Amino acid sequence: MTGATTAVKKSLAQEGLLHYARRSQVKRLKNSLKRRLNNRLPKSPGIRYAFRFKGFQSLLQFIYDRKIRRHNTFSILGKTFRYFDTYKTWHSERAIEIAVVMEIVKKYQGMNILEVGNVLSHHVQFEHDVLDKYEIANGVINKDVVDFKSDKRYDLIVSISTLEHVGWDEWDRKPRDDTKIPRAIENLKSLITLRGGTIIITLPLGYNSGLDRLLKDEVMRFSEQYYLARISKGNKWKEASWEDVKDSKYNADFPFANGLLIGIISVKPPLNVEH
Repeated sequence: MTGATTAVKKSLAQEGLLHYARRSQVKRLKNSLKRRLNNRLPKSPGIRYAFRFKGFQSLLQFIYDRKIRRHNTFSILGKTFRYFDTYKTWHSERAIEIAVVMEIVKKYQGMNILEVGNVLSHHVQFEHDVLDKYEIANGVINKDVVDFKSDKRYDLIVSISTLEHVGWDEWDRKPRDDTKIPRAIENLKSLITLRGGTIIITLPLGYNSGLDRLLKDEVMRFSEQYYLARISKGNKWKEASWEDVKDSKYNADFPFANGLLIGIISVKPPLNVEH
């Protein structure tokens, strides 16, 4: 009886080991396939996102909205813009941010332009300076936006979904500092030419609760403020009011930003400057 019991236990132990070994092999195989797929896929987040289940659903809705229903434009700032849809932008707020900002950039061609956060260079090419604290790339100035000083002055400063990270999730800064975004904006104003200029900033709502609080309390105000709300999985947007977007959540109901603020600051020349 004892010998039989021992044999049964030994057999069960062997089966357990075999089962564990099979599970380990399957897991290793899945991880290996995942790594190979990731290595073969383009680095674009837009393409990687499409290979997820929710991403594929969004892609189908995007195709339906843009290609079948022909919803290719959105309105803001009293104008109609065409979505900046590419394989990099189709799934996120970049499709509207780049469209709006580049329309303004066109008006400043041949003038001094500064971008805070290296975003546009990944999508379009034009002559401008780029300030980005972390991204190492040719021509990018790696300085903190709060401390950046320059003898050069700018007619236009743009920033696409970058300032919400300032003082919030900087990897080399703890604790968080909600005062840093307003200080960054004040520093940017000092970089505008003496003849005056414009600063345009886009901010995803719901990402940084400290920033949302500054906006709700009106600690941060722009010369002009406009709002957009995402209304479909297919990345369709519509102009909205502050009441519509003030409680927007990031990554809910739709992926990435669901509410967006476009802030414009008009920096006037000092009174003692002669034109």
